[in-house]
Amino acid sequence: MAEHPAYPVGLRLTGRRVVVLGGGQVAQRRLPALIAAGADITLISPEATPSVEAMATAGELTWEKRRYETGDLQTAWYALIATDDEDANTRASAEAEAHRVWCVRSDDADQATAWTPATGTSEGVTIAVLTTDAKSRDPRHTATIRDAVLAGLRDGTLVAPHHRTRTPGVALVGGGPGDPDLITVRGRRLLAEADVVITDHLGPRDLLAELPPHVEVIDAAKLPYGRYMAQEAINNALIEHAKAGRSVVRLKGGDPYVYGRGMEEVQALAAAGIPCTVVPGISSSISVPAAVGIPVTHRGVAQEFTVVSGHVAPDDERSTVDWQSLAKLTGTLVILMGVTKIARIAETLIAHGKSPDTPVALVQEGTTAAQRRVDATLATVGETVVTQDVKSPAVIVIGEVVTVGPDTMA
Repeated sequence: MAEHPAYPVGLRLTGRRVVVLGGGQVAQRRLPALIAAGADITLISPEATPSVEAMATAGELTWEKRRYETGDLQTAWYALIATDDEDANTRASAEAEAHRVWCVRSDDADQATAWTPATGTSEGVTIAVLTTDAKSRDPRHTATIRDAVLAGLRDGTLVAPHHRTRTPGVALVGGGPGDPDLITVRGRRLLAEADVVITDHLGPRDLLAELPPHVEVIDAAKLPYGRYMAQEAINNALIEHAKAGRSVVRLKGGDPYVYGRGMEEVQALAAAGIPCTVVPGISSSISVPAAVGIPVTHRGVAQEFTVVSGHVAPDDERSTVDWQSLAKLTGTLVILMGVTKIARIAETLIAHGKSPDTPVALVQEGTTAAQRRVDATLATVGETVVTQDVKSPAVIVIGEVVTVGPDTMA
């Protein structure tokens, strides 16, 4: 007789008793979803992994430190059987059957009354994938299908344009350091839903090629010592398109609130009564050094790192940076927008006590195909920038972490 496929259904477990037998890796993977579902969870197991123990300590479940006993499943709505005792698993699944408790069994799916699908969630939609063929029941196969569907939903390629979700308003999206793969999942989805994209020159440019033809792209680049779109004009463009009922994405490099003037735009939108969502991005201050193998912190070398804007020189009256205090720090100093001022910055740090031999790395166009790393010291960095023709954008890392790598020992 042919086996019938499983009937898919969503269980509403809020406040309902769920029993989990076994505190190992299976429980560790399954418990977060049960907790998120609001289930009243009882874990029965003499031992548990540290992560599962942490869930119990946090009060997310009740842990009874013992082995399974007959009667444990009598009042349960749902049971997950995942112990390493086959006899206990068999007895527990028999009890679940007797009390009509839906039961998942990790060691023998054929003896279970329920199967756990490969699941994932994207913006309020849960995707659950189950195989229909018992002979080819391979969790890797269902997980691969789930991941493909989720990827399509998240980047907008799976939803037909006329069915896509679009919410009038503005989203300030941090695009990350430049590599299009380093934008957040949420940022990429909002791009796919946009009617208008107002972008910086430091945003991930390759993502613009993926936009549908109807999307209007506005260049809001602020080139160092070159052409730029005034901030007031950017604010007005955001407000104008949002008031026209369009979904607007303000695509920025790095993170909107790390030297991105993001709050200025949020304030302008708030004053105009425009709803705004801020999507954080990976800051170049940590990602670009990592891309060339530099950890901004490392045990025994640097316990802190400080991020500083170098767009004005230390002796400029507009500077609010306490360079004298920075020179006394023993951790890592990361300077953004400082290529043209690095010679004077280095001189100032040395004058306030920083060793001239302090290692320096300049990482130009980090995470992109044009990425390159140039090394120097505080004493030589000013000359190095000129002789090596280092251009913006570049992240400058100052400190002993520059010399740390896979083959070094702290």
